[in-house]
Amino acid sequence: MSILRVEDVVSGYGSMEVLHGVSLGVEEGQIVSLLGPNGSGKTTLLRTVFGILSPWKGKIYFKGEDISGIAAERIARIGMGYVPQEENIFPSLTVQENLEMGAFIREDDWQPRLEEVYELFPDLTDRRKSRAGELSGGMRQMLAIGRALMLNPELLLLDEPSTGLAPRLVDAIFERIVKLKEQGVTVFLVEQNAQALQIPDKAYILEGGEKKAEGGAQELLEDAEIGRLYLGR
Repeated sequence: MSILRVEDVVSGYGSMEVLHGVSLGVEEGQIVSLLGPNGSGKTTLLRTVFGILSPWKGKIYFKGEDISGIAAERIARIGMGYVPQEENIFPSLTVQENLEMGAFIREDDWQPRLEEVYELFPDLTDRRKSRAGELSGGMRQMLAIGRALMLNPELLLLDEPSTGLAPRLVDAIFERIVKLKEQGVTVFLVEQNAQALQIPDKAYILEGGEKKAEGGAQELLEDAEIGRLYLGR
């Protein structure tokens, strides 16, 4: 069952069209990667899905409901989380305060979820009282993901979480993403890093605001032409 469907979406900024009729789907319980070079429209697509931008044309469905143009806060309330590539934490707040801020719209008891986040990211546990701005790049990304998880999303959108990280830290982030899937969270992962093809069930290639390829992750990873044209290999 598709938890997310994007149908012929056109979107952009001001008068600049960035996405030119993109269609794709994310099945419940999967990790799906969207890869492509800089400027291909990957971030624009995530922002449009999450309601930060409104689609000019086309439709977006989440759990079967048309959410095209709905405000981001409402989308978050119905089960979607989003971790942007930049400005995804509050540097002046502590690790604990950042996670608590992630639960700001919850009206139930979110303390058990807080402990689950610490279990998923044990490196953060000893840094509960540290200011987020003092963390390493890898720990900041873990904190940003943890903050989004405080709302118990059914679908998590991740925008290039490996950017600027050493290979060891990239491995650590991707291992946590796989654990999220094991815990029942569906993940839509946007990346430039071809390593992101090692963990998903399915992948798409975006270039110039258009979908250029789709298929099983291993199939795309082994395609020399795709690697040369779109993955910098």
